[in-house]
Amino acid sequence: YMIEPALTAGFISMGMDVFLVGPIPTPAVAMLTRSLRADIGVVISASHNPFQDNGIKLFGPDGYKLSDAVEAEIEALVENGLSEHLAAPAKLGKAKRIEDARGRYTEYVKQTFPKGRTLDGLKVVIDCANGAAYKVAPEVLWELGADVVPIGVDPDGFNINKGCGSTAPETLLSQVVTHGADIGIALDGDADRLLISDEKGMLVDGDQLMALMAADWAKRGALRGGGVVSTVMSNLGFERFLSALGLDLVRTQVGDRYVVERMREGGYNLGGEQSGHIILSDYGTTGDGLLAALQVLAVLTSTGRPASEICRLFEPLPQLLRNIKIKGAQPLERDEVRKAVAVGESRLGQSGRVLVRKSGTEPLIRVMAEGEDEDLLVTVLDDIAEAIEQAGR
Repeated sequence: YMIEPALTAGFISMGMDVFLVGPIPTPAVAMLTRSLRADIGVVISASHNPFQDNGIKLFGPDGYKLSDAVEAEIEALVENGLSEHLAAPAKLGKAKRIEDARGRYTEYVKQTFPKGRTLDGLKVVIDCANGAAYKVAPEVLWELGADVVPIGVDPDGFNINKGCGSTAPETLLSQVVTHGADIGIALDGDADRLLISDEKGMLVDGDQLMALMAADWAKRGALRGGGVVSTVMSNLGFERFLSALGLDLVRTQVGDRYVVERMREGGYNLGGEQSGHIILSDYGTTGDGLLAALQVLAVLTSTGRPASEICRLFEPLPQLLRNIKIKGAQPLERDEVRKAVAVGESRLGQSGRVLVRKSGTEPLIRVMAEGEDEDLLVTVLDDIAEAIEQAGR
């Protein structure tokens, strides 16, 4: 409630009218930007991070996230001053609150569920991460007929993603078992990603969910592009599963916007990230955790099989991750780090891989090693981490 009025005042001072929609999921803002024929959509969110990491996400009039190039242009304008563009007093914009924004999104999401089908007889635990979907997600599931057990639905401005949601799914997993639920759904703070718990309290990641949808859509002739778009983080087991179906896995750098860009370029209608961002371009322009959850529930209701069977279509290769804090240094440019990475890649050979990248949101270097020999992965990861830590001192 500090950032919203500041942004509103800024837009009005430039002569723009502002629609205020309150706490709703990021994909709802993307949808409303198009529906209201707005010039830009703005989300104030910490996404999957703690509240102190609040920032903004920007959508163009077509409902897609702005490109890196356009965001760089905006940053340059902000840094160089905008005073000469201020509107005259008679041309100031106006602000209006859209009271039914949540209801519009509710109906939009429900329409993506197969017509004539309900969730009657299903018990669903939904963890809203004390975030933007704390009202709309339980409402949608209940209106479709599910017996809903909501958790993470008491936001206070400080507890978003705190010990709950897709970044901390332990509570969801235990609640699914405690309540004897058929499935559990964990959203993140702005509800653009999800993870699933099967009825046994076992976690299902984005790779497995995309595999489920790809297999189902391909069988029904609904999958476009001949494959799925994901990132370099997706498991090799997922790639092998798709290959066995005659489908491609097209990889991009980490970030759902890059997945969306590649989907648009290649005509794909299914893409996402292992972390749970899933983009279904037949229905939306960005990752939508609730919408993706309904696609999983659609398969669950059509097969009549338990989630533990339909959501585990391949055996993932061991994949180990390490986050290494840095303090302004650029260790990835150091020769000793490059050598350690090259040695690790050589040791893993064709049966594994190494990925080293800077975090886009935190002062971290993220290192991932993947392969069939977990003991070897630990050794490779330790060697690379040590090289990065020494280079960053």
